[in-house]
Amino acid sequence: MATKLIVDCSTGITTEVELTAEEIAQQEADATAAATRKAEEDAAIAAKAAAKESANAKLAALGLSADEIAAL
Repeated sequence: MATKLIVDCSTGITTEVELTAEEIAQQEADATAAATRKAEEDAAIAAKAAAKESANAKLAALGLSADEIAAL
């Protein structure tokens, strides 16, 4: 059972209320969207790392030393 806290700042009274079906659905949709966004970000980071590794390998194949590649 999911709940939320409602705080009345004028009185300082805190009330715990059950979430409505719409709020639960929105919470689930937000969690799904966040997971999708995280997976996309992770994929982009991995792709960038793979591209950098590939570029370094190509530069090494051209005869550049590790120090020269790092200097680029």
